[in-house]
Amino acid sequence: MHSIDAFDGPSAEATTALQALRSAAHAGDIGAQALFAQLLSEGRGVSHDDVEALHWFALAANSGHALAMNMLGRCHELGRGTPVNHELAAAWYCSAAEQGLDWGMYNLAQLLAAGRGVRADRARAFALYRRAADLGHAKSMNMVGRHFEEGWDVAADMAVAVDWYRRAALGGDFRGQASYASILALRGDVDSAADWLRRAAKTATPAFLRRLAEDLARSTHAELRLVAIELQQRPGMTDPSIA
Repeated sequence: MHSIDAFDGPSAEATTALQALRSAAHAGDIGAQALFAQLLSEGRGVSHDDVEALHWFALAANSGHALAMNMLGRCHELGRGTPVNHELAAAWYCSAAEQGLDWGMYNLAQLLAAGRGVRADRARAFALYRRAADLGHAKSMNMVGRHFEEGWDVAADMAVAVDWYRRAALGGDFRGQASYASILALRGDVDSAADWLRRAAKTATPAFLRRLAEDLARSTHAELRLVAIELQQRPGMTDPSIA
């Protein structure tokens, strides 16, 4: 099975790979169905089509493909190709989590923490974050850190929180990188904090960066105020409609 990058561009190789993938999906290959759905969802190599993506995710998910289960949950949560339905999203995330998929655990935990589509249950959410974090899921590592920093359903322990933030940062999660940077700044290691904030800026959403820039602009550290200026000059930062 090709990686998703193999379908980018107008090359003959990409066209051949896409034709083979489409044929395999129609022949019932669930891995091909899930990958074809992802291409449709992202508009990579094919025209973007959320409705058609939903169709292929559903076929693969109903055949037991964990990644497709998670993505079908995302479609229902975000209203991609179908009306928003948090209950269905939670059900599919749960199925993916039961298959051992870290993303399914994280996404279900997010709904449980917020009480969307399911009864709010922060203790169960924490257990799922922790399971996913132990599997190496960086976003879940950051959430475990938040629980230990805030004392949510666990005894507050800043040392443990910092360790989880560090792991999340190293794992590439922009929120974990920002959280770790905040701790470093409080400890006086402003240069390292600025470095982690610049790393976070490479993958963070514009909405997150706008909030971060506003906070940093009020910092007592000149180096962090400089980072705020850098963030404010990034494309899209002046358009609040870009999330």
